[in-house]
Amino acid sequence: MLNKLSIEELHQKLINKEITVEELVNESIKLSKELQNSCNAFDFIIDNPTIYEVNDNLLSGIPYGVKANYSTKGILSTGSSNTLKDYIPFFDATAISKLNDAHAIIVNKTAMDEFGMGGTGTTCRTGIVKNPWDNTRMTAGSSAGSAAAVAYGVYPYALGSDTGDSIRKPAAYVGIVGYKPTYGMISRYGLFPFASSLDHCGVLTRSVKDAAIVVDNMKGIDENDMTSWDSSSINLYKSINGDVNNKKLCYIKEICDINEYDNPNEELIDHLKNFKEKIDLITKNGIQVDEVSVDKKLLNTVASVYVVLSCAEATSNMSNLTGIIFGPKGEGEGVFDQIKDHRTKGFSPLIKRRFVIGSYVLQKENQERYFKNAQKVRRLIVDEWNKLFDKYDGIILPVGSGPAKKLNDDSNTLAEGTSILEEHLQIGNFGGFPSITIPDGFVNNLPVGLNITSKKYDDENLLNIAYKIESLMEYKNQTVERK
Repeated sequence: MLNKLSIEELHQKLINKEITVEELVNESIKLSKELQNSCNAFDFIIDNPTIYEVNDNLLSGIPYGVKANYSTKGILSTGSSNTLKDYIPFFDATAISKLNDAHAIIVNKTAMDEFGMGGTGTTCRTGIVKNPWDNTRMTAGSSAGSAAAVAYGVYPYALGSDTGDSIRKPAAYVGIVGYKPTYGMISRYGLFPFASSLDHCGVLTRSVKDAAIVVDNMKGIDENDMTSWDSSSINLYKSINGDVNNKKLCYIKEICDINEYDNPNEELIDHLKNFKEKIDLITKNGIQVDEVSVDKKLLNTVASVYVVLSCAEATSNMSNLTGIIFGPKGEGEGVFDQIKDHRTKGFSPLIKRRFVIGSYVLQKENQERYFKNAQKVRRLIVDEWNKLFDKYDGIILPVGSGPAKKLNDDSNTLAEGTSILEEHLQIGNFGGFPSITIPDGFVNNLPVGLNITSKKYDDENLLNIAYKIESLMEYKNQTVERK
């Protein structure tokens, strides 16, 4: 089945003329519509996409999906928000331009939590994104549609964005790979901004090699993004060789020890047990893995720091969403009434709450206590991680407190005491560290994942370690088994 093949395998079939680009694209569109009916994974499906010829580039002629917060010229780009429900940009994001140059083919825009502000996949303008493994479960977010589509086999990769864990946690929930490179490796020009100091472009795939191939084609310095940097000396794909001799990882006791949690449920117990089994397997195959300790008080600040900083930056970044410049014009006699009507009707309740928090912490009388304090604690957390990177090639941790949570369970947001398990991936955004999630097995017949994070600019080393660990797992480069 074509939907189970890797990028390399698909490219070879195209080169050998065993399949045509048109056949591949038509299959992708067919699967998109099939998945939309069951899981609501897309913001927009393109029935007549631009077809490119196959060339030497591994991505040429291969379809892919784009998260709805990337600007795509002439293609609906809503950010999954009704405030932009009819917005069609006149320019491509830099990442999209680079993939166009590679002759990759966009076949849909994937659904996401509105403007990336959510971790559940339940605040998309088109409705809730369901997990293709179990439709009663969430896919996580905000890159929910991209994750569901890749897991279902619609295409071998889709673009995501990651401000807290929005690529890496959905990847874990559906049993695929989610890779967020070092901050600025991929230009954010044309990505709708959420929290500029935390936002990363990235990719969801079914293998580490596929992630390397895609990011190699997206990365690079860009005069339109002053946070981008010259990565021309980095070749992720060619650097993957599986050699992990003398590599050292660590995991954090306060996060991984089941005794740190009061009244753990069966899924949490099994998830941490599975993680420890995988650590034993990794150790037996040449990678040293040590247990280390980090002050639990510091770990417990992560979620709060993220909320304060991300909401503050979002409030500022999205002040241009007024319905005056673009988006549906609000009703009212004066401009302020029109803006109020536009934002009241257009934004979901979750977004409104985040704007209220952001405005509150930025008020002059509150800045020192909340916003500036959060910035200081962010620095303490990043410094602690950098100390570990002085000794280790990476930090390996379980993703979340178990498999995907039930959609209809009001208590599933955070099990008591598991905040740091659910939120530790945000540290990768605090420090701009490269970070990758790979599948490492099943709990309750649902996929779970582990995450590896390394120091900035060490992406080649990170992906090579992840590739080796991936090779040890029974579950890799697979799709959801469809009935």
